Amino acid sequence: MISIFDTIAVDRLRAELKFEPRRLRALRTAFFKKLLGQEAALAELPGDVRNEFASRVAFHELAMHQATDSQLDGATKLVFRTQAGLLIESVLMRTGTGRVSLCVSSQVGCAAACEFCATGQMGIARNLSAAEILDQVVQAGEHIGREGRSIRNIVFMGMGEPFHNEEVVYEAVAKLLAPEIFHLAPGRILISTVGIPDAMLRCARRSPAVNLALSLHSVRPDVRRQLIPLAAKYTLDELRAAAAGVNKIQKNSLMIEYLLLAGVNDSAADALELIAWLRGLDVHVNLIPYNAIMSAPRLVATERPERDAFAAILREAGFVTTIRYSLGADIAAACGQLVQSQNRAIARLQSMNL
Repeated sequence: MISIFDTIAVDRLRAELKFEPRRLRALRTAFFKKLLGQEAALAELPGDVRNEFASRVAFHELAMHQATDSQLDGATKLVFRTQAGLLIESVLMRTGTGRVSLCVSSQVGCAAACEFCATGQMGIARNLSAAEILDQVVQAGEHIGREGRSIRNIVFMGMGEPFHNEEVVYEAVAKLLAPEIFHLAPGRILISTVGIPDAMLRCARRSPAVNLALSLHSVRPDVRRQLIPLAAKYTLDELRAAAAGVNKIQKNSLMIEYLLLAGVNDSAADALELIAWLRGLDVHVNLIPYNAIMSAPRLVATERPERDAFAAILREAGFVTTIRYSLGADIAAACGQLVQSQNRAIARLQSMNL
C-alpha cells in the first residue's frame, strides 16, 4: 500500500491511473487542508479510478483507540494505536480565545527520562514515522472539525524528544508547510526540546520561521541534572551558546519553558539566577505549573502566589513572561502527564515473538 503522505508515490499512481492532476490537487485539499476525511477526499476523483485508488492508498497510519474529553476545560486526549499495537497520545486544546492547538507526539515513549514527566518515566522510546506524526494532525483535525472548528497551532510537545527523531520531525514539518499538502504558516508550528544544542541550531537553520522552545527549568547545574538526566551530557554554557545562535538565525523569540516546583527552583534567588543566564537573549519565558505524576512523589507544584511573584521578578527585569494555563489535568492530558504504561507489556510480548 502507498501512504497518502508519500507525495511522490501518489503522484506516480495518478500518472499510472491517468486522471487529471487537478483531481489529485482537489483530493489533497479536501484531505489535508480542509481535513474532511477519506470519503470526502475520494469523492474528488473520477468514478472510474476511485476504487482502484482507494484500494492502493492507505489514508491512515494510526487507528483511533480512544478520545476522552476533559470535564474541567477544553482539552481532549486522543489515544492512537500504531500498526504494531503500541499506543501514543495527542492532545487537542481549546483555549478561551477560541483557538485550537494540537500537541503531537514524535516518539512512542521517551528516552530523556525527565523526573517530572510521565512519558520520560515510561521509557520505551520508538521513533514515529513522519506519516504517523502527520496522521495525528489529520485525525485530530477531523475530530475538531465536527465542532465547526479547525486546528490553528501544532506543538511538538507530546510523547518523545523531537530531536531524538530529528530527521523525521523535519520531514513532518516540511509536509506541514508544503503548499500542496497542509500549507500551514511556519509561525503556527512549535518544536520543544529538553536541550540538544547542535539540533537546536540545525533546526533554526532548516526552518528559521518555525518556533523553538527550550525546556530549561533551572540554571543551577545540579538541579537541572536531577530534573533532566540528559543535562549531564550538555552543559548550561553549551545551551546558552545554542540559544544565542538560534537568536542570530531566527526573528522569533526563543521560548524558555520553566516548570515551577516548590522548594526546588521557585525562589527569588532562582529567578535572579535565571535572569542572569537569560540576559542578552531574545526570549519569551513561559512558566509552567507542575502537574503531579505518581512516579515523582517528591515534586510539588508551586502555589499560585509564588508563581505570580516569580513572574513579577522576571517582568521587572524586562523579560516577556507568561504563566501557562494547563489543560486536561483531569484526564491526564496536561503537560508532563502523557503515558501509556500498557506499551511495556505490548513490547515484551513482541520481543518474545521475535
